[in-house]
Amino acid sequence: MSGKSTEESSSVSMSRSMKSNDLAATKHHVTAPEDRISLAHKIIYGLGAFVNNLLAAAIGGMAIIFNLGLGMNPALVGLLGSLPRLMDALTDPLMGYISDKTKSRWGRRRPYIFIGAIISGVVFALIWQLPRGMSENYYFWFFLIGSLVFYLGYTIFATPWVALGYELTPDYHERTRLMGVQNAMGQMAYVVSPWFLAIMQASMFTDMVEGAAFLAIAIGGLVIAVGVLPAIFLRERFSHPSPLQEQTMIQQNPVVAKGSAWQSILESIREFFKGFVTTLKVKPFLLLCLATFLVFNGFILIAGLGFYVIAYYIFGGDLELAAKYAGWAGTIGAVSTFIIIALVTWLSTKIGKRKTFFFAMGMSIFGYLLKWVCYNPEYPMLLLIPGPFISFGLGGLFTLMGSMMADVCDLDELNTHERREGMFGSIYWWVVKLGMAVALALSGILLNATGFDVALKGDQTEQTLFLLRIADIGVPVIATAIAIWAIVVFPITEEKANDVRQKLEARRGKASAET
Repeated sequence: MSGKSTEESSSVSMSRSMKSNDLAATKHHVTAPEDRISLAHKIIYGLGAFVNNLLAAAIGGMAIIFNLGLGMNPALVGLLGSLPRLMDALTDPLMGYISDKTKSRWGRRRPYIFIGAIISGVVFALIWQLPRGMSENYYFWFFLIGSLVFYLGYTIFATPWVALGYELTPDYHERTRLMGVQNAMGQMAYVVSPWFLAIMQASMFTDMVEGAAFLAIAIGGLVIAVGVLPAIFLRERFSHPSPLQEQTMIQQNPVVAKGSAWQSILESIREFFKGFVTTLKVKPFLLLCLATFLVFNGFILIAGLGFYVIAYYIFGGDLELAAKYAGWAGTIGAVSTFIIIALVTWLSTKIGKRKTFFFAMGMSIFGYLLKWVCYNPEYPMLLLIPGPFISFGLGGLFTLMGSMMADVCDLDELNTHERREGMFGSIYWWVVKLGMAVALALSGILLNATGFDVALKGDQTEQTLFLLRIADIGVPVIATAIAIWAIVVFPITEEKANDVRQKLEARRGKASAET
């Protein structure tokens, strides 16, 4: 009996020792010099996030002119935001597949990033040049058709840019640092975007519609100038398939290798759908998609409602004063995000990506709940307080999700012998954009459901104001709480990720030696 106890004691001691060693290894993991990305290259990659966020914030925030400037029904405005994103969501996976399979002297991603930035900037500037004196139906179809073209260019730029970030470094922590810098650069868009409404209402313009036309030209030019930089200055780690990947593709697709052009096209279509379905079966990937879908689209669903609460609950319908306070609140929140990103990046190397996610989302929920107290007509300055806490949501989300997605891409290569960053990145954003399309459509319906009537101006009913506040707080709180549950079961730890990397490098080395 005593011998058995001694054996168990020894086993427990050994187990504790192993756990202690594992923790020590995690704590003292050092990124190898060859795995590091220079700060300059991190910033250049981050400029893509600035373009990405600027376009998303602008097309969403500027759409308010259709309701407040042209008197369009909020439900139609919601459709204008959602319908093009449905097409965008469908073209993303196709663009990801094309990017993964592309072979060119410039790489798999960079040519599309360059071309997509130019198309996006030009078309964005054009679609806001709205002619005067037209009907509601005319404005709806004019902007809808233009938006479809815009989102096609946006997909050509954004999908390869996202995929490029997943492959720039193989290191577990350097990926988080890269995503931290790119998220910080992306937040620069949210520093300026809260002021778009104030700019459109500036006295130099005859009305909000003219202000939007001017603003769109400025944004389009900036998108072109900045968006092409990642394509020019960054280099790809996997510009072409490895010998082992080439051999695997030939074995899996003999028709493509030696069949007719028609057969090759049919086989490529079959492989696209096969890869799409295979990607959707990767459980860690689905968990990341679910968490992002909930946090991001919970935010998007109430993004417009938040301004209505400020304008009509706090300021009694004074749009000019509301726009200024909303601008300050948005800017303070965006500036706070820079600090939050640095904190999240540092914290994830200490306690892991999952626990850091829980902390960030918890702070975000606290910020949303603060709105009930701080959105007070008697003390309007209090509305500036919730912003920094709410910013933990998106600040933590897009710092951690990109890094965790790169880990998923490595695990997928271990299982499939293929590098499919484009497919993973595109489907990830396909899920997000599909949810965004639903959220934008629901936002107009939700606004109507509160009883809001633009003709009443500052004389909205008490019930309408109450329902606006409930939706503004309740939707993101519930969505974020469910997202926390999704990441509880995410399986890729630092130890798992490093083990996968070692196996991949060993296999690549063996394949290179054999060829």
